[in-house]
Amino acid sequence: MTASFWVILLAVLLYGLLHSWLASLGLKQRLSQRFGHAAERGYRLAYNLIAVLTLLPVLVLPVALVDVEIYRIPLPWMALCLAGQALAALVLLASILHTGLMTFLGVCQLVRCEGEAPPKLVVTGLYRWVRHPLYTAGLLFIWLMPVMTWNLLALNLGVSVYIVVGAIFEERKLLMEFGPDYAEYKRKTPMLIPGLNLK
Repeated sequence: MTASFWVILLAVLLYGLLHSWLASLGLKQRLSQRFGHAAERGYRLAYNLIAVLTLLPVLVLPVALVDVEIYRIPLPWMALCLAGQALAALVLLASILHTGLMTFLGVCQLVRCEGEAPPKLVVTGLYRWVRHPLYTAGLLFIWLMPVMTWNLLALNLGVSVYIVVGAIFEERKLLMEFGPDYAEYKRKTPMLIPGLNLK
């Protein structure tokens, strides 16, 4: 295990704390009180831009820092890993398109008109199998890397913990937003792994 391993874990932790603070209802409410509807409309888009820009340095670290290979999966098993990653990418894209790309990015919220219908709880498509198909696809993608190094392992572990913790906090917001409908959906549908509902 290299010193880089711990540097990357720390970087992911700091990113997770920043990202969680930006996603918090408290911050969103304070911005809405101060800036009104403009803050509400621009919040998602600004949140996504900041999230991407602050993630880039974290993703550079595994490449920039000294690293040691742990394992390399040989062919033909490497081909299976790559096929699994391609499937994960398709699941990710399908999930985003199902809820609406412009909504996911925050563009719709920015330009929506007054009196527009509130967001609806999506429980169809891939959301019928898991409550967070985006996270499931992300986890599948990172853990099917055919070449694993200590730096990549640190990144994967940090991101995995962040995804699980983030999903738990996100569900609290979804319960507040959708109430009994989300509670019933949560009761019936697994969080991340199809067929495994741990609530």
